[in-house]
Amino acid sequence: MVDLHSEKILILDFGSQYSQLIARRVREAHVYCELHPFDMELSKIKELNPNGIILSGGPQSVYEEDAPSVDGGLFELGVPVLAICYGMQVLMRHFGGNVIPAGRREYGHAELLTQGEPGPLFEEFFVDGRSHVWMSHGDHVDVVAPGFEVVAATSNAPVCAVQNIAKNLYGVQFHPEVNHTPRGQELINTFVRKICSCTGKWTPGQIIDDAVARIRASVGDEHVVLGLSGGVDSSVAAALLQRAIGDQLSCVFVDNGLLRLHEGDQVMATFAENLGVKVIRVDAQERFMQALAGVTDPEKKRKIIGGMFIEVFDEQTINLPKIKWLAQGTIYPDVIESAGSKSGKAQNIKSHHNVGGLPEHMKLKLLEPLRELFKDEVRAIGEELGLPHSMVWRHPFPGPGLGVRILGEVRKEFADILRQADAIYIEELVTSGHYDKISQAFAVFLPVKSVGVMGDGRSYEYVVALRAVETKDFMTAGWYPMPYADLARISNRIINEVKGINRVTYDISSKPPATIEWE
Repeated sequence: MVDLHSEKILILDFGSQYSQLIARRVREAHVYCELHPFDMELSKIKELNPNGIILSGGPQSVYEEDAPSVDGGLFELGVPVLAICYGMQVLMRHFGGNVIPAGRREYGHAELLTQGEPGPLFEEFFVDGRSHVWMSHGDHVDVVAPGFEVVAATSNAPVCAVQNIAKNLYGVQFHPEVNHTPRGQELINTFVRKICSCTGKWTPGQIIDDAVARIRASVGDEHVVLGLSGGVDSSVAAALLQRAIGDQLSCVFVDNGLLRLHEGDQVMATFAENLGVKVIRVDAQERFMQALAGVTDPEKKRKIIGGMFIEVFDEQTINLPKIKWLAQGTIYPDVIESAGSKSGKAQNIKSHHNVGGLPEHMKLKLLEPLRELFKDEVRAIGEELGLPHSMVWRHPFPGPGLGVRILGEVRKEFADILRQADAIYIEELVTSGHYDKISQAFAVFLPVKSVGVMGDGRSYEYVVALRAVETKDFMTAGWYPMPYADLARISNRIINEVKGINRVTYDISSKPPATIEWE
């Protein structure tokens, strides 16, 4: 079997909002990569033995007190390095170049012009001596380090791409990882496949074969339990585990009353009936509603829902005495976002409930078959495993479900209203062809009533808000420009078909300053 990890790229993160995008672009070149904080010890880097290293951008200035940097020994390892934005400034300063505050901050599109002959990294990046790129920097290099040559510049920055071909060290002031740099993927492909000599072993089929082999080696003849939510991650984890260990897998599906319309039946049909997965369905709707009664604070709602899920899940595992493993749908962004740098100069983004081990009372071993994968990779292997396209590519759904899409107190009445409105909304998006163009769409129940006129009488009923966003990384997002005719049709159907709703609004807030979810 192919060793998927025999070729790898190390990405050292200086805190850029685009760092995960760099990793995803490397994976799109079919090469395995790992993202670590910038202050990873040199001994650990040597132990990892990467084929190449990428230094990310970052928000700081290299001249700030305690500005983040890397161990200079990294540049003496003989490993190719691509330094991006702040990373390039670190590279230049280390070798004796000079970085200064730009006279004019450069943010957005820029035209990059070559200065002399491009080297091996850049030869396919430029067309007729120019390329359009995305810039995001306040400082720039004004004096290139000895041993390096300038490859390209913009009208605002005299040094935008540098190279030292003899040492295999390259730097770019722009961001090749973002979609706004049209030929950025070509540049990253060239770096990882040509400069770093990686062959491209990281493919869905190979990932599945590797995961199946590792699951079997770890589990042996022992049994595994998985909490199945119906979301993409847990669904793909279930399908992967089923392929690896068959009837040694048991899934517990907790219906908490906060799922989408008919979702419980769909989960059972897909897994128990079509894939032959052993699924235990637990109807806990009444328990969850009772626990949430009177609670309006979003964080309290999340904690109650999470705690109740664990309580119900634990009750079911008691009845499965053969179980030795607990499987979770942890994916790579969960791991990255829960990690901080050793020095503390880079903050972790947020903690995830399924990262960091198991509760002490659970005497089970942990199995995380998707831990190395990004969401798009999870979806790709889901399709390879035969899961329905509609399940694999459905929009994200929060862990607490409708509990955080019902603002204020959660009641069964509100959940039933929201389920129906959301189902109509999604159905219309699919029918009109918008669904696959949108990254995430959903309805939100607002705990207010508004006056209306329905038939010949006055109505005083609830309001729902519709949300649809476009995003590549879910860190920033823009609202989707829905055609007015489609909005009118959706609104008309919801008001006419869902009892209790007489007003529909459309959210046109971007992230930032808003978030994608309302709670």
